[in-house]
Amino acid sequence: MSVGSWHSIAPVLLLMVSLTAQAQPAPSLQERLAATAPGDTLRVVGGVHPGPLRITKPVVLLGVDAPVIDGRGRGTVVTIEAPDVVLRGFVIRNSGRSLDREDAGIAVYADRVTIAENRLENVLFGIYLRQADSCHILRNTIEGDPSLDTPRRGDLIRLWYSNDVLIEGNTTRHGRDVVIWFARGVVLRDNTMQFGRYGLHFMYSDSALVERNRMLRNSVGAYLMYSTRLTFRRNLLAYNRHASAIGVGLKDMDEVTVEENVLVDNEIGIFIDNSPRAIDAQIRYRGNVVAYNDIGVQALQDAPRSTFEDNSFLENYEQIDLVGGGRFSEANGTFWRRNYWSDYRGYDADRDGYGDVPYRAVALFDALTDRTPAFRLFAFSPAVQALELAARAFPVIRPEPKLTDPTPRMRPRLPEGLPAVHQPMRPTLALAGLTLLLMGLWTMGRAHLRRLHG
Repeated sequence: MSVGSWHSIAPVLLLMVSLTAQAQPAPSLQERLAATAPGDTLRVVGGVHPGPLRITKPVVLLGVDAPVIDGRGRGTVVTIEAPDVVLRGFVIRNSGRSLDREDAGIAVYADRVTIAENRLENVLFGIYLRQADSCHILRNTIEGDPSLDTPRRGDLIRLWYSNDVLIEGNTTRHGRDVVIWFARGVVLRDNTMQFGRYGLHFMYSDSALVERNRMLRNSVGAYLMYSTRLTFRRNLLAYNRHASAIGVGLKDMDEVTVEENVLVDNEIGIFIDNSPRAIDAQIRYRGNVVAYNDIGVQALQDAPRSTFEDNSFLENYEQIDLVGGGRFSEANGTFWRRNYWSDYRGYDADRDGYGDVPYRAVALFDALTDRTPAFRLFAFSPAVQALELAARAFPVIRPEPKLTDPTPRMRPRLPEGLPAVHQPMRPTLALAGLTLLLMGLWTMGRAHLRRLHG
């Protein structure tokens, strides 16, 4: 071939090679994953990648610039079937909607998996661990579908027979529950659970630590059931006022420590049902702040073998409710010691910080509502004030106290190291505050003018 002929066809050959290269599609994320070796790190930079994705070898999958794995509304988006996998930095969205198939954003079936710093959006179940021990779920944000009715939603974090799992720094919103079932040695720390049914739901899970979590605006903040050796401390449970409306509930629990939590503005702060259950078990309530709830503590029985000490009961409409009446008795091992009661009317003559006369939880209207809850319809009415005045004037109609605290505190105590909560200002309150401010300025201005012209 002559030089001239070569120069004439060279551009054509280059164009054909370029078009052939452009016609070959880029490998999918699943294909790139298949090409990795165990222990490799696969970096994924931006883009939208179709799901589902299966991870069947121990690799590090690292997202850069928030790459998206989109399930397109079908099934589970990411399934992890190999141990020692790390999944970090992705947006995972649009799982299926089948509760029967338990469609999830991420499903894990292997040990020692780390799921960190991902964002899950529009998923039915969020992160689901099944027989997956020693996993870490860290700093993820998980959003369910708020358009679904609560019973149609899935659990945004669910553990099933998964032991020694660390769940830390996550945020869940608009799901059903965060569920821990049949798991040992679980640690939940610094998480926020909002707008769900149960912020946290524990069943048959022993030796757990739950600390510094925020459970806000759920139907129930936390419900702890059928478990033993659980420490529940320094959590914030607030504004749980939908159906059930409990801050923290204990049912058939043994050897539990509930300490230094803040329970504020719930319908019921602490709910106790047959806890402790075992004849030799104890439960300790220590250093909690129970404030501005409709009922501070409600018990279905007299809570035997339980100690309530150094708690602060502040301005609950009803401090203590023993359903069906009766009283807490030291003969059954129930002790109330050194608690602060905002309705205490005693004194501290020796100034040691404790009242010189015992606190007695006794109110005629409370006794009536314990037996007939429908009477709460008359709460805050003048009739209630008249009843209490009559009970003080005529002790013969005054009921027996539900409990006696022999050394009540004179001042409340607030635990340190609690998680913060930012309550947005309501527009009506902001408008009322602005109105009062303007009225104050107008009044001060008029007074100033009168002084000038006086």
